[in-house]
Amino acid sequence: MGLRPTGTASLPELPPPRIGNLRGGPGWGKVFYERVICGPQPKGAPMNRRSFLKATGLSATALPLARHLSLAAGEPPRPNILWIMAEDICPDLSCYGAKGVHTPHLDKLASEGVRFTNAFTTGAVCSASRSAMITGFHQNYIGAHQHRTPKNDKKPLPYGIKPIPHLLEEAGYYTCLMDRKTDCNFVTDRPFFVGKDWKERKADQPFFAQYTSHGTHRRWNRDPERPIDIKDVEIPPYYPDNDYVRRDWTNGLEQIQLMDRDVGSLLRRLDDEGLADNTAVFFIGDHGRCHIRGKQFLYDGGIHIPMMMRWPGTVQPGQVSDDMVMSIDICATILNVAGVTPPHELHGEDLLRPNRSEREYVFAARGKMDSTHDAMRAIRSKDFKYILNLMPERAYCQLNEYKERMYPMLALMNVMNMKGELTPEQAHFMAAKKSQEELYDLRTDPHEVHNVASAPAYQDTKRKLRAELEKWREKIKDQGVSDEFRQGGWPSTYPTRTLEEWEAKVEEWRAYLFDGAPHPRTKENIHGSRSGP
Repeated sequence: MGLRPTGTASLPELPPPRIGNLRGGPGWGKVFYERVICGPQPKGAPMNRRSFLKATGLSATALPLARHLSLAAGEPPRPNILWIMAEDICPDLSCYGAKGVHTPHLDKLASEGVRFTNAFTTGAVCSASRSAMITGFHQNYIGAHQHRTPKNDKKPLPYGIKPIPHLLEEAGYYTCLMDRKTDCNFVTDRPFFVGKDWKERKADQPFFAQYTSHGTHRRWNRDPERPIDIKDVEIPPYYPDNDYVRRDWTNGLEQIQLMDRDVGSLLRRLDDEGLADNTAVFFIGDHGRCHIRGKQFLYDGGIHIPMMMRWPGTVQPGQVSDDMVMSIDICATILNVAGVTPPHELHGEDLLRPNRSEREYVFAARGKMDSTHDAMRAIRSKDFKYILNLMPERAYCQLNEYKERMYPMLALMNVMNMKGELTPEQAHFMAAKKSQEELYDLRTDPHEVHNVASAPAYQDTKRKLRAELEKWREKIKDQGVSDEFRQGGWPSTYPTRTLEEWEAKVEEWRAYLFDGAPHPRTKENIHGSRSGP
């Protein structure tokens, strides 16, 4: 079950090695047909050998010999792989039902393969999440969980782990980074990627390309081609609902529309160069949205992401999966597509593995953000989310220079909180301290605003989730919080500004949001030190 812990015994220094190729095992054909070719089927739905063979294009005599589910005789060319990431987004796309936004290119991509509705990252900020995604291991396990680790403090990957691009390069793939961002909290003995564009590869050489669309990272651009009316969007209940909030929220959605066209151009290039039919395409967010209570936190706004996959001839179009999946599953799946066996079992699961069982839980962790010291761990099922705050003495909104320079809503909510104008659900996040434990019943509270950790009716659920979380923490070698870390970082004084100072910031943001004034981001950081997203 991938990340589902199975015990509390001490774990070896390395994950267990893979044994054999699980494809072709007992019952693989039936499971592959149901999960990949047809998608989820009603319980008891009929399936026979003839219909499976017809769907896959395999002959009856070829079936026992099928290794890569080839659709043609002979050894096919190895597939290309394109991994597209967008920064700082939740599933705020029209194919996920988000209101107001229009994303036709990603909607089309989703319709041509499988779209996952319960996809989550292992971390809520770029460097931690990306460190996990590019290796296939939880960031804490590889010592890459502290965001913005200073260059001189970064260490090589432990246990002989190699980043996914290196494994693909060693298997003969041409690897290329088509933008500027890797952003990982470890060092390697050579660059992650060989080149900058797949056009640089040798003739007939398969490629692995990674591309990040950066626009969805603050600050955002408006969409002059298709502006969104602020009345057409839906604001979560943990934010005030007024024109100021709606304008900022809508700006983020307009930038998503611009990102969608960016992705569309890249997919069009595959078509124009005749590569689309032999290229597996993955689209994913690197973590949640760039809003207060979004990135940097383990609520769904910080870790719930869009994820979709298209692989013509192998993944049946039009699928929607509600399986619990994680961003690190992309790594195992990409290696499967390439026919590469990693030296050790990854923490993620191969989404194309025929006998893959459905995961019950996903897990996430948060460490420091720039020099903001905090620590949280979370476990989520389809029905519940449990968050363990390891530093409850610190405020959710303790000083973080990046957020104070970039989040209009943070200024507004500070003002409204100081004036007593927030609802209890909104004011909870502005408190001077955190609850040590948070538990949310997602069946009735999808926005995670009613903490039921102390409610008698939920004690059994809390104990179960806490136990599973502790097993996972042991698995990833979680070192918790040291006294030095607890006392370090930027000042934890809260509130971070006076009411008058926050009111002045609100007016600066208002002029930017409505009057076209320059972005109020200051040239000097609050404490004269570098901070980043």
